[in-house]
Amino acid sequence: MIQTNEADAGADTASAQREEACTLATVRRVAAMLDLEPDQLITGAPLPRGWHFVLLAADTRRCALRADGFPGLGVPMPDLGLPRLMLGGRTVTFHQDIPIGSTLMRRSAVRSILRKTTASGPMAVVTLAHDLCIAPQSEPAVVETQTYLLLAPRTPGSMAPEAAPGAAVSAAHLKTVVPDQTLLFQYSALGFNSHRIHIDRDHARQIEGFPDLVVNGGLATLLLTEFLRCDLGVTPAAIAVRHVAPLYCKRPVTLAADPAGKGWRLKAFDDQNRLAVDMEVTVL
Repeated sequence: MIQTNEADAGADTASAQREEACTLATVRRVAAMLDLEPDQLITGAPLPRGWHFVLLAADTRRCALRADGFPGLGVPMPDLGLPRLMLGGRTVTFHQDIPIGSTLMRRSAVRSILRKTTASGPMAVVTLAHDLCIAPQSEPAVVETQTYLLLAPRTPGSMAPEAAPGAAVSAAHLKTVVPDQTLLFQYSALGFNSHRIHIDRDHARQIEGFPDLVVNGGLATLLLTEFLRCDLGVTPAAIAVRHVAPLYCKRPVTLAADPAGKGWRLKAFDDQNRLAVDMEVTVL
């Protein structure tokens, strides 16, 4: 049974506006992280869709970080007495390309906080929204909404048993990637994300109950959008991502893509062929 406290849902509880720069140096570092040739990126060229994550990085002071190290993204993430945090999903709409070298105005806000009581204990669903506007325009070039789950601490024996392995993955297009610790570090650094489940193996195992470092949800999304862009030659107009289960460091991830109506359906499966990420893509 799930009980919901609607009183916490509604208007913005926190918001911020600040200037961001889509610098060539930062974009080249994203390319290097993805093992692409950095010098192919030039000022004035469109930022590859999906790379805007570097413009959503936090600059939260260390004294304001949550105990798990998560800085929030542009606005502080509330604690609510719930020390564990997981990404539940995101939607992104690309209204226009962002030129490399451009200056943007970023608006970030906590849209809602929804408290729930479940059989596993209290939890909260926090929704963050971000607009990226190319200066001096007032209409956003990119709009992203993220949903996070705030959870109660693990108790001894509370780690749910892993689901049974899935059937062999079948799709029109398949690719296998292995996110290693270097990739997790570089992605976390580019996004200034100090969430300890991605960078502190002892914390991930002993405090959070995971078997290893957890692959950033945003990184999993980026691997899928890069599969779409580089391998399939598809430019997304919008994506909707649902995070079903964690992916872990140094374990193979199978990326699968199928045409779906006028768009695409992409999925990421863990090393046991279990669904971890489900993404619907609307194309231009």
